[in-house]
Parts: sequence; C-alpha cells; structure tokens
Amino acid sequence: MKLIDGTYLDDFLNSRDYDIRKTHNGRWIDQKCTPDVLSIIADCILEYLLGKEPGIIFKSVDIWLNDYTVQNVLDIFKKPSPKDQAARNEYDKFFQQPMELLSYAGILKKDNSTGRNFYSLLDKDLLEAISLSERNALKFLTKYITKVLVDSDIYHIFEDFFRFQNQEHYTILKNGFTNFTKINTPINGDIESWRIFIKVINPLAYSKNLLGTERGRISKDLVTYDMLMYNRDNFRDTYQRKPKGITRKMHDVPTPSKSKYIEYLTAKAMKFVKLLNRDYNFGLSEIYSGDLELATEVHHIFPRPSHPEIAYFLENLINLTPNQHRNHAHPNGDYGRVDKEYQRICLIAKVGTIKQAIEENWGDYDFNNLLFVANIGYGTDVFSKIKPHDYDRVIHQINLA
Repeated sequence: MKLIDGTYLDDFLNSRDYDIRKTHNGRWIDQKCTPDVLSIIADCILEYLLGKEPGIIFKSVDIWLNDYTVQNVLDIFKKPSPKDQAARNEYDKFFQQPMELLSYAGILKKDNSTGRNFYSLLDKDLLEAISLSERNALKFLTKYITKVLVDSDIYHIFEDFFRFQNQEHYTILKNGFTNFTKINTPINGDIESWRIFIKVINPLAYSKNLLGTERGRISKDLVTYDMLMYNRDNFRDTYQRKPKGITRKMHDVPTPSKSKYIEYLTAKAMKFVKLLNRDYNFGLSEIYSGDLELATEVHHIFPRPSHPEIAYFLENLINLTPNQHRNHAHPNGDYGRVDKEYQRICLIAKVGTIKQAIEENWGDYDFNNLLFVANIGYGTDVFSKIKPHDYDRVIHQINLA
C-alpha cells in the first residue's frame, strides 16, 4: 500500500526522534503489540471515531466497550466479553499497550497530565493502513522497531546477531537489550525486558528470513509468520491468507465455515482492495469500460457462499462499476447467479492488476495466492504447476478452464 510501502511511512518515521535514552519510555512496544492485535486495535479505534468530530479525545476503555470491538474481540481472540468486569485488567493491557505504541510512534497523541491516559488521532491515513491487514501492521512494526533501535544507538548489536546467528551473539544481544532497558527506562526486571525483547527481535528476524528467539533461546528454525502473532494457535493457521512463498500443497484448504472471523477478514479485505484501487487506479473499474464511472462496488470473482476459504483473498476481489457488478457479473442483479464468461473476464483483468502491483511494488498482492485462488475457484491443481510470475501461462490456463 502506498502509505506503508512508499516513502510516506519512511518520511513519517524519519521526522521523529524515538531515542529511548531521551524519552525513558519502556512502553514503546510491549507484549500485546503483535501484528494481529495492532491491526484490530487500529480498526476498532477507527470504527469508534466514525461520525465523531475531528480531534475528539478518547480513552482505551471507550474503544474496548464499543459494540464493534466487543463483537470482534469475542469472535477473533476468543476472550471473555470486554464488558465483563472480571476481564478488565486483561483488556487494559490488550488495548492500552498497542495504543501506547501508536502514541509513541506519533500516530496517536497521548495526554496524561491528569494521571489518566487520553488519546486523540494525529495520522488517520497511517492508522487506516495498519488497520487493513496484519501484513501492513507487520511492515509498519518492522520499520518502526528499526527506527527506534537506530535512534537509540543499539541497532548495531541486533545487526551483529543477524550477521553471525549463533548462541554467543544471541546471548550478547539479549543481555545488551535487557541492560539498556533497565538503565534507560523504569522497567527494572529481567523477565519483563525479555518479554518485550521477543516483540522486538522476531519481526526483524522474520523480515530478514533469519533465526530469532523462541522460549528464551535462539530459535532452532527461521522465524515464521505465525510466531509473530498473539493468536498463534487458533484457526488463523487455517483461515489466514497463505504466507508468501508457501505452495498450495503446503497450505491446507479449510472446510467451508460461517465463522465470524471469515466475515471480519473478508470485510477488511474488501475495504483494502477498494483503497488500493483508489490510490493506484484513480478509483476506476479494473475492467476497462470506456468511461470514467467510478468502481464503487467490490465483487468476489469466485462467490463467497461457495468458496468461503478464498473470500478474503485480495486476489479474489475486483473493483467494478455498479452496472458491471449488477448486470454483468450477476445477470439481472441476481446475486445468486454468476456469469461464467464474465467471471473469466474478471479473473484475467485481476491478473493484470496483480502483475502491475507486484512489478511496481505496491499493495499486498501475491502470485502464489493468485494460483491458489484459481485452483480453488476452478476445483483443480493445474495452476500450482505454473512457474513464478508466468502471467501469460495463468491467462492461458484461465481460458482453458
């Protein structure tokens, strides 16, 4: 996405000094600041602010008692209701920690002059970008963490570990980060520093495809996407978008489900693909129609009811004009019907969008995910045999399907 992948985020971070030796803020990142939590908290903040006056002040409790938050936190993180008094302490951390990170970064503004933390929104665009996907949140975290470490003059010990990747340099890094935290912040315990250390090192290790930390030691294997998540053991592993570089045979196809989590991911993906189209295609249809009518509707190339396992893949979503959507994709506005020929046209047009996005390095499109979507949509495995980025072969195979 333009804000995350382009120069906007770099300029935003570079305009700020995050030196912990000056701020003495040990809560610039914390245990709950994982990509999945950060993304949904950003989403919940934006939903709370909808329709409210610009500059409105809010507290973390305002966000976690909002009806939208209650519903999605229950469904996605399998926690007790945020309205349950017994869960208050847990929710304080679950919402407060990401909001502290966002305020330290400068996306939110924090005022604690009264002894309580009050927030207001400073950069809606960045918050929106983070809210749209976990991958956006991860990209933000990686750049943000790096900038904080560089400003604090401790990035070099991370670089040494990433260069040598052995237990000796891991120990030096872990002890160095712990001592730095204890000297420069109110955090004075080793265990608390180590818990934060995990959230610092592993996103960086993942971005470099290197070893990180697991169970207090250097990880035996490369850091994987799921290791970065708060909800590591739930059905994300089945229902989340397939990680980049994973082939179809390595990714289990879930059975159809009416899960609220699927609905949440799908709604976010539809918002995401619409914003990508706004930023990179002037909001016009991905299928050229010869006029300048805006593409105000997002269409599932392979329908949601019959293909819930790919309902939230960007590669299965296309921006169309109302006429294209209601009269061509679904003849006579019958959303229970799909015009197979127009479905083919939509998928070929989407291939063009994906090719452009990958070659120009914008968005979150992935060639392997395109093959996965086509395989599931057509009930075949022939697309998985296509070589990376052979778009002509993909189009040829679509025409044969």
